[in-house]
Amino acid sequence: MKSKKNINRRNAIKTIALGSGALAMPKVELMTTKEEYAPLKGNINHSVCQWCFNDIPLETLAQEAQKMGLAGIDLIGAEGWDTLKKYKLTSTMCYGDLEGISTRNLTNGWCDLQFHEDLIKHYKRFIPMVAEAGWTNLICFSGNRRGIDDKIGLENCVKGLKEILHLAEQHGVVLHMELLNSKVNHADYMCDNSPWGVALCEALNSDNFKLLYDIYHMQIMEGDVIRTIKENQKHYGHFHTAGVPGRNEIDESQELYYPAIMEAIVATGFQGYVAQEFIPKDKTEKGLKSLADAVRRCDV
Repeated sequence: MKSKKNINRRNAIKTIALGSGALAMPKVELMTTKEEYAPLKGNINHSVCQWCFNDIPLETLAQEAQKMGLAGIDLIGAEGWDTLKKYKLTSTMCYGDLEGISTRNLTNGWCDLQFHEDLIKHYKRFIPMVAEAGWTNLICFSGNRRGIDDKIGLENCVKGLKEILHLAEQHGVVLHMELLNSKVNHADYMCDNSPWGVALCEALNSDNFKLLYDIYHMQIMEGDVIRTIKENQKHYGHFHTAGVPGRNEIDESQELYYPAIMEAIVATGFQGYVAQEFIPKDKTEKGLKSLADAVRRCDV
């Protein structure tokens, strides 16, 4: 049953497209003003997902992201790229432009042949756009099963993605398929576990196809986060964070201990981006204190 508090990226995407633990964590004092952000250590390339702070103008979010020392902002379409460049930020995970709604659609994805024609057309347009803008990462989704067997769905993904991978390789763009949970937030989504995603990576066998390992989603689906990251490090090109349960702020009320997870990521030699994707308790600019706090917790 949905409620007003049940905020998720799928609903936020629609808005953007139309208009614009149990384990103790170290106490981290929140910022008292937006100007007091401490320098970062440089071991993690930090980012933040725009949709989580969608009530804050992108201009403001970009300004504060720059002050915090973030590398960029995640899940941005072409409509926001000029703003990011203004503040010397990277679009750390791109969508296509506003006309290409299919590139933002989590349910109509590569596992279902009926969507291939549309997806191939749009991605062939968006891959050069991303490269021309100077970015590298472009998101994609398996989509929902709709009764399709997982093995057949994987074969369908391989068939469709091979139609665009050569273009991604030519332009230096890396496609990232996101791992999402099908238990709480995205019922019927096919790429909902690491083994399936890793099998897809191995079948495609391209450095220009990776998985976006969402720590929140995979904690819900399979747990064992640190070992899984270590075992599959070569297939993970990007990370998202959030507290479990509830996609909450990553404070002491959550079951995940993010400093240890970040230490494990750094130990693999990971050079990509880690983007915060939690829902702040305060949706106004005061919520930026929570972002600064989360970044500091993850800055190992």
